Amino acid sequence: MESLLSSSSLVSAAGGCCWKKQHLKFQSLSGIRVLRCNPSKVLAKPKFRNNLVRLDGQESSSLLLYPKHKSRFRVNATTGQPEAFDPKSKRNSFKDSVDAFYRFSRPHTVIGTVLSILSVSFLAVEKISDISPLLFTGILEAVVAALMMNIYIVGLNQLSDVEIDKVNKPYLPLASGEYSVQTGIAIVVSFSVMSFWLGWIVGSWPLFWALFVSFMLGTAYSINLPLLRWKRFALVAAMCILAVRAIIVQIAFYLHIQTHVFGRPVLFTRPLIFATAFMSFFSVVIALFKDIPDIEGDKIFGIRSFSVTLGQKRVFWACVSLLQMAYTVAILVGATSPFIWSKVISVVGHVILATTLWTRAKSVDLSSKTEITSCYMFIWKLFYAEYLLLPFLK
Repeated sequence: MESLLSSSSLVSAAGGCCWKKQHLKFQSLSGIRVLRCNPSKVLAKPKFRNNLVRLDGQESSSLLLYPKHKSRFRVNATTGQPEAFDPKSKRNSFKDSVDAFYRFSRPHTVIGTVLSILSVSFLAVEKISDISPLLFTGILEAVVAALMMNIYIVGLNQLSDVEIDKVNKPYLPLASGEYSVQTGIAIVVSFSVMSFWLGWIVGSWPLFWALFVSFMLGTAYSINLPLLRWKRFALVAAMCILAVRAIIVQIAFYLHIQTHVFGRPVLFTRPLIFATAFMSFFSVVIALFKDIPDIEGDKIFGIRSFSVTLGQKRVFWACVSLLQMAYTVAILVGATSPFIWSKVISVVGHVILATTLWTRAKSVDLSSKTEITSCYMFIWKLFYAEYLLLPFLK
């Protein structure tokens, strides 16, 4: 620290403040060198941003310069006495860590994964006695393994898109600098290994193959290697999302419950076929819609999404039209159900969803990134609602 005073003026670590040397003096407090100055002689307000910070954050005639990470050795600059440890700082640090991981995991995809597996699993239920601890154990195995693979996929995508996300999604931990690249790599590797390990020890081949195919497509979609990074190509990117969200989730996790948990033969039921077809539409909509608010960064980094090539407005209304078509088919399928309760729930439920979507779409300002992003999250809520309706389709 004494080296900072070797010239006639003091320049802070942030490069933003200086004092005349004659107004500075050192006082030794318990073996620690404390810098005192006359605040009226300060030429520029000090700002310590990097590895040297103010002790108290107030305008005082006493300052103590210390490294941020040495918080346990802080000393009160006015009294010269050691500061008491503040347990709130530790709690805040823990909350910040949880919040960063929450954002890293992309919670809207986590919720979608959980609801889809729960919904599809109940399509395999044939009688009341099927709802048993055995069923819930099988669901739990699938949900935990799939969530860990989901974190691998979204994490790898963030690792591959750090520079793009600084433009499109600066709040994500890697883009904001809260996570280092090394931390991101450690998380995605750990969760992929744990996912495969759980899928293997469970012994369900439908579950294991669902994880493996998701891993391969998620890697090819994001990773920047020759012939890969398929997200650069709009049609291929949409097919990747469709394959995972529409086909693998519906069929593989249904077969996990049907064959591994219940020990029954493979059987493709009417609700399963409808769920696969409907979610194919929905997955295409999600694949197209997610790029609408990201058009700025995609243009800069050469991602040829449909929003970039066709324009935001065209893609937006194409997505709305696809969903309205899917809801129309769902209403017709529900109306043909032999069960009155299934007919009522399916028809009324899908009419409400279609009406809500149309009302919301008409109110969106397509020149506002905030409104488009909000509408995209609304599309995910419709996705969740559909999985709540699917078990009632018979």
